[in-house]
Amino acid sequence: MDTSDLPLSERLGAALALQRAAYHAHPVPSHRERREDLLRLQAFLRDHQQAIADAISADYGHRSRHETRLAELVPALDGIGHALKHLKSWMRVQRRAADWITFPFARNSVIPQPLGVVGVIVPWNFPVNLSFVPLSAIFAAGNRAMVKLSENSRHLAALLIDKVPSYFPPEKLQFFDETGGVGVAFSQLPFDHLLFTGSGTTGRAVMAAAAKNLCPVTLELGGKSPAIVASDFPLATAAERILYAKCMNAGQICTTVDHVWLPADKIDEFVSLAQAIVPRMYKSIASSDYTSIIDRKSFARLLGALDEASGRGARVIPLLPGPTFDAATRKIAPHVVLDAPADSALMQREIFGPILPLRPYQSLDDVIATINDGDRPLAVYPFSKSEAFVQRVLDQVMSGGVSVNDALFHVAQHDLPFGGVGPSGMGHYHGREGFETFSKLRPVFRQAPVSALKFFGPPYGARMNALLKFLIK
Repeated sequence: MDTSDLPLSERLGAALALQRAAYHAHPVPSHRERREDLLRLQAFLRDHQQAIADAISADYGHRSRHETRLAELVPALDGIGHALKHLKSWMRVQRRAADWITFPFARNSVIPQPLGVVGVIVPWNFPVNLSFVPLSAIFAAGNRAMVKLSENSRHLAALLIDKVPSYFPPEKLQFFDETGGVGVAFSQLPFDHLLFTGSGTTGRAVMAAAAKNLCPVTLELGGKSPAIVASDFPLATAAERILYAKCMNAGQICTTVDHVWLPADKIDEFVSLAQAIVPRMYKSIASSDYTSIIDRKSFARLLGALDEASGRGARVIPLLPGPTFDAATRKIAPHVVLDAPADSALMQREIFGPILPLRPYQSLDDVIATINDGDRPLAVYPFSKSEAFVQRVLDQVMSGGVSVNDALFHVAQHDLPFGGVGPSGMGHYHGREGFETFSKLRPVFRQAPVSALKFFGPPYGARMNALLKFLIK
């Protein structure tokens, strides 16, 4: 049925109705069918590697093709491979112990079953990763999916809308472009589960829309994820790892290091190290390995934040020779910023760009207190050789995830759940947790021919009194 001439809400509704009808006709795909779905996802990514890299680069203005392969294709293919390896064990019925009143006559089990149709709202910063990693869990769990891309992913959306139907029928998977109003209408659909990745502001709106349908949501948001470097950790190693994470995708990563806490006497040394490390990675902002800022609005916001900090007394230090920005390519050189005012834009909102404020500290207590005064971050990155130092951070700073002595790497582990906490998100996916998020873990009680209740039912008498006396001690 051609729905291209229908109004937007009707087109989306028709797509959902098609997938839901297919789900009801065949609600529990076999292991073989799920495996075939995962293999088709894998085949699509491998068949279109270059086209995907070209489309994403066109959406950015310029995006390093190496970063697209490393941060988009590799995690997606790795996630699919992980699901293929573990799918049979994830699908296995779990046997559970029966309660005292039925044991040993009855049997209990938990059956993971597909929810139905899952909606996925994808941001622009890693649109393949954040589409296909969830899809690996959604399909492993036996579901169908509708995926809406960002208005900043127009070229990629066109590619997916054109090519994916050769791999999946519309009753299994459909992609949608953001052509104005699609996001709002999409979030209002009565999905069986909705996954949103993006800003906290939009996440609140998505959750409110989903609540009208009592649609469960997984929200992957953002936050000002700090790195905390202890005095005992080699500063050159910490600087190299932090700056690699910060410069990747020009800092446009929700889990990147937002700012760094350093012992007060290490600030100048970190700056010197940064001034040596970053030019080794990129000769200038013209490097093909260095990615553009996604759009003019974000480009202006980041330059405005630098100007504000500088105008209020902060030291703004570019880390590459030559021009610090290029409006034509929307590239901004990596910067470190010292003494940014606490109420400045750099310190109040998620930076999401190649700007790294450095914050001095005397006591870990002060760092913990400052972090805990704000929203819970999506990640925290302690750098220390001391297990006691790391454990204090783990115990006293709640975050979505943690990488110890590095940054970002917890996100790439498919046997670890990924997700935020509080304002940085809710729910988890990746690996088994993804399979369970997109499954109904359905409890099933099977009564035996004879129930223990037969011996304790009304009229109540001495046997019940003796039983209650035994149970209520």
